[in-house]
Amino acid sequence: MIELVKQWDEALFLWLNSFHSDALDPIIFQMTETVTWLPLFAFLIYKIYKVDPKNSWWVFGGILLTILIADQVTSGIMKPFFERLRPCHDPRWEGVMHNYGRCGGLYGFVSSHAANTFGLAVFVNRKLKGKIKGLRWLYLYAFVVSYTRIYLGVHYPWDLLLGAAMGTLAAWFSWFFIVFVKRQLIKKVLE
Repeated sequence: MIELVKQWDEALFLWLNSFHSDALDPIIFQMTETVTWLPLFAFLIYKIYKVDPKNSWWVFGGILLTILIADQVTSGIMKPFFERLRPCHDPRWEGVMHNYGRCGGLYGFVSSHAANTFGLAVFVNRKLKGKIKGLRWLYLYAFVVSYTRIYLGVHYPWDLLLGAAMGTLAAWFSWFFIVFVKRQLIKKVLE
């Protein structure tokens, strides 16, 4: 069963990766870079701080915890454990797939980009539900960044799906942790 899923994953990757354009390559490459999204992050920080300056550090702490967990689990545990080559490092795809820019580390299962971006989107939407309107666009940001990884030839679709799932789990864990710690601190202050 796992082999069949792997074959479907590779076939879907090759199909999706085949849709590229020389004119779009540098744009898509830039979209995967963190520095490109700094204005978005600055705007998000501003909105979070503006809605509740006194408690905004809880949100920022939760975001940092989410990204720390998502990134360390994917890069520090899963990639070395599963040792699944990135498509751009797999000799079977040489001359078949499109790769633009650098390839990254040897292993790609699961995507840290997907885990981090979806973790951010899920945590912020969960923590600020009803406080800031229009935060669902963060899911579009996460999807776009994740898709660039297929376009650039550095991840299979399954890497992205499981990366998104890992980010979601990290976000939910962080949300529960932040809520628990905050309640405990308030409880101690009130005693």
